[in-house]
Amino acid sequence: MSARRSPWWAFVADLVLVTAFVLIGRRSHDEGSALAGVLTTLWPFAAGLAVGWALVLVRGRALPAVSSGLVVWPTTVVVGMVLRVVSGQGTAVSFVVVTVVVLGAFLLGWRALVALGRRRRARRPGR
Repeated sequence: MSARRSPWWAFVADLVLVTAFVLIGRRSHDEGSALAGVLTTLWPFAAGLAVGWALVLVRGRALPAVSSGLVVWPTTVVVGMVLRVVSGQGTAVSFVVVTVVVLGAFLLGWRALVALGRRRRARRPGR
């Protein structure tokens, strides 16, 4: 089944990586891993991820493609930060910078690896 018709695994990959970002951040700031705290930190970025995915799906792009990551990544960051402001959570400049860099590496990184793997498989002799 094509990635366009079955994007669930790509969404799960993105959500796992956004959750990992939240867990790493909370741990590095000694904020603990209590479920309520994790969900409080996670929901703005999960909502941003959902908006990014909606934009990609409406445009009909392949979800594992790097081009889809170039939509999902900034949308996740911008919507996530706006929702953090609206909900009274912090948005220090250093946090915004770390968020942009880490989510960029996470949300673009796996897509780049998938693209690389597909190119290598396509170049194999006998294909």
